[in-house]
Amino acid sequence: MSSSCPVPAPISSEIDMGGVDPSSPPAPATTVRATVVQASTVFYDTPATLGKAEKLLAEAAALGSQLIVFPEAFIGGYPRGLNFADRTAKGKESFRKYHAAAIDVPGPEVERLAALAGKHKVYLVMGVIERDGYTLYCTVIFFDPQGRYLGKHRKLMPTALERLVWGFGDGSTIPVFDTSIGKLGSVICWENKMPLMRTAMYAKGIQIYCAPTADPNATWQSSMVHIAHEGGCFVLSANQFCRRSDYPPPPEYVVSGNDDDHSPDSVVCAGGSVIVSPFGTVLAGPNYEGEGLITAELDLGDIARAKFMFDVVGHYSRPDVLSLVVKDHRASPVTFASTEQASMP
Repeated sequence: MSSSCPVPAPISSEIDMGGVDPSSPPAPATTVRATVVQASTVFYDTPATLGKAEKLLAEAAALGSQLIVFPEAFIGGYPRGLNFADRTAKGKESFRKYHAAAIDVPGPEVERLAALAGKHKVYLVMGVIERDGYTLYCTVIFFDPQGRYLGKHRKLMPTALERLVWGFGDGSTIPVFDTSIGKLGSVICWENKMPLMRTAMYAKGIQIYCAPTADPNATWQSSMVHIAHEGGCFVLSANQFCRRSDYPPPPEYVVSGNDDDHSPDSVVCAGGSVIVSPFGTVLAGPNYEGEGLITAELDLGDIARAKFMFDVVGHYSRPDVLSLVVKDHRASPVTFASTEQASMP
């Protein structure tokens, strides 16, 4: 699929979402219009993917959205079909190409995304494959409406065969940003099944919980509803909708689980992007129909209303019995003594 492919009309919530003036100056919000993007990477073509992201971002901003969330690994691509257990020349070349499609954080692609967030005056949450030397990370990066890069979250625990190609994040990149639209953070795909990870985010006061994913299964919807209800927060989950034509053709590239169906229109990932309220109510989605923009208005007052009954790290906690320690320092495999001494007062 080229970056110029048309995207179907936005799929919006059935609630009355009203008008939001995107040119209004930033101020503490009581309601937030948010959009999750469901669309596919242009695999092995990062410039084309960035061009596609730019068009989708402009469309979402035109809806008056103040927050726009993209799927896991949107830039760089989710490696369906890549066999990183293959130590032959073909496997090594596959890694070289995947490494080349990843981006440096910070780097020129990050600067471009920051400029787009500033141009459209939106908060932007983007899933990328981050290149750090010759190690790749599944990462989410954050931007504000002033065009500033805020920071990143590296996936702590890659799932199954992802561990053959992605590095492991550490506790230094699990931020929650205090923004004009609320406290914003992200947990990626099956990290969301880690109770202690969720608890750490709740303890940081997360209000808008972004959950980019690659999981289109029905059980994922149950997880998103549960997390919203458990955390008393809004959950925004963005997934890619991919067809076989979004990946290189066979036999160069064979999509796992789809080996017998190489028709261009065969669905590789069915999406399921969704927005859920702190009461566990689905506000928009899930979309299994195709690429699209899924939009809803978030009433931030619902957070207090939900936590009246259950505040998981507040009045419903028992720190005298159960507690959690989060090691939020950077874990480095190498420390140079001279650097340590130079940093001492």
